[in-house]
Amino acid sequence: MVTVTGSDADRWVRRFHPASPGAPRLVCFPYAGGSASYFFPVSAALRPDVEVIAVQYPGRQDRRTEPVVTDLLELADRLADVLPAGPAVFFGHSMGAVVAYEVARRWERRGIVLTHLYASGRRAPGLLRDDDDVHTRSDAGILAEVGALGGPAAGLLDDPEMLALVMPAIRGDYQAIETYRHKPDPLSCPVTAMTGDADPRVTLDEARAWAGMTSGPFDLRVFPGGHFYLADQIRPVLDTLRESL
Repeated sequence: MVTVTGSDADRWVRRFHPASPGAPRLVCFPYAGGSASYFFPVSAALRPDVEVIAVQYPGRQDRRTEPVVTDLLELADRLADVLPAGPAVFFGHSMGAVVAYEVARRWERRGIVLTHLYASGRRAPGLLRDDDDVHTRSDAGILAEVGALGGPAAGLLDDPEMLALVMPAIRGDYQAIETYRHKPDPLSCPVTAMTGDADPRVTLDEARAWAGMTSGPFDLRVFPGGHFYLADQIRPVLDTLRESL
């Protein structure tokens, strides 16, 4: 295991609100092109009863001068070393679901078993699609995909200056998730797949296939909405997370 200093870990995690001593820990992993700040409302809603940690990938916001990690397994390796080890619930959305899954696998090899893994808005690892080529498209092609998903910052991409800042992270993250190849090695912790009933990129069968990613209990929760259903379903999503927290 790599020895991690406080400054190294601080670059990767954000704590937006203080938590009560001994509070359960929820670690949140963003979607492709996303950042830790996406989970600020989650932290605000659960404080101080839950310690919410949001992951900040390189190449965005205050880490925008750092190169984007375009290899998802490398990203998982680095996060497995810097995240505070111990009992935790993982919640990952879209690309973040697979990153969370891979970090959980690394922790289990070290004897750290999660309380629960919530995989949101992403088909199960190992399910490939013919349109997994977004990272090879032009900027306009990538923007079309982002717009189709209705991401929280889609409107900001009309600003050329903003686009120049965020496009490297979006393209790099898409490269990471689209070039990722799954090697079967099931978890033992409980896994819950969460998806919107109108998600254009995840079918119910693809979400249900997360059952094969663990030897432990599995559940599927379906919410009204599209790929970013969380925006309108924050209360029922938090109620679901509280079941493990």
